[in-house]
Amino acid sequence: MTRRPRGIPIHGWLVIDKPAGMTSTRVVGTVRRVTGAAKAGHGGTLDPLATGLLPVALGEATKTAAYVLDGTKRYRFTVRWGEARSTDDAEGAVTATSGVRPDGAAIQAVLPRFRGVIQQVPPAFSAVHVAGERAYDLARAGVAVDLAPRAVTIARLELVDQPDADHAVFEMESGKGAYVRSLGRDLALALGTVGHVAALRRTAIGPFTEAHAISLESLGTVGHSPAALRQLLPVETALDDIPALALTDTEANRLRCGQPVGLLRRQDLQRIGHLESGSLVCAMAGGKPVALARFEGGDLRPVRVLNL
Repeated sequence: MTRRPRGIPIHGWLVIDKPAGMTSTRVVGTVRRVTGAAKAGHGGTLDPLATGLLPVALGEATKTAAYVLDGTKRYRFTVRWGEARSTDDAEGAVTATSGVRPDGAAIQAVLPRFRGVIQQVPPAFSAVHVAGERAYDLARAGVAVDLAPRAVTIARLELVDQPDADHAVFEMESGKGAYVRSLGRDLALALGTVGHVAALRRTAIGPFTEAHAISLESLGTVGHSPAALRQLLPVETALDDIPALALTDTEANRLRCGQPVGLLRRQDLQRIGHLESGSLVCAMAGGKPVALARFEGGDLRPVRVLNL
């Protein structure tokens, strides 16, 4: 006997403005409970300390979450000079102190070192796997964690404010895998002091900006009502950077069944334009996404079918 999924089949994205003090998992659980959605996940973890954009995927949108994770992120964060902490943020225990407080000129002088492709060691309290376990689980158990540096891309890093001698505020734009906590720690060390991230807000991720965001509180007031669904962004919002390709109903049905679609006729070549072999596309039919598909050897092959 087929087991029915519990909950309502809701498909799309809700962009939550995460409050401080909540885990990303708890936010997802709250969204699922409030909306009654059968399935939910998020598009990029935020630390409990952090606030800002946490895109929550509902239903078939969960199949597109990886493309949000791969997208560019923007942050605004505050570094507190003079205190190193075990977690590299304000939640950890103080592990070292320094009386050195860098001025604006010194900070500006080191910023170029942290732009572009740089090597970065993740925080000990992170989700990186070490011998099959999460680094944060080992760190909490008191096990010394030795993480290897990894290449990350920092597209933009600017000093935007110095409210006092102890604090500096930055804005950053980065690619996948960059840790703001590591950046704050390493900036302090480069300036001859120690430091940690005292405040952090994500202001954009992939195609989502603060203009899309709603609070958990406001979502809770509308619950299962039509007003909640008006906040829902389409599944394909996460695929804005992927070219769309219109299909006929017959072609769409083939993809839905996991079968390739041949695109070698003259009219097909006009339709696909300059797509190179290996290109990923969002296959569309009737104004709705049908599948993520890859164009290979003249065929369009389904990668992830979207049941909408």
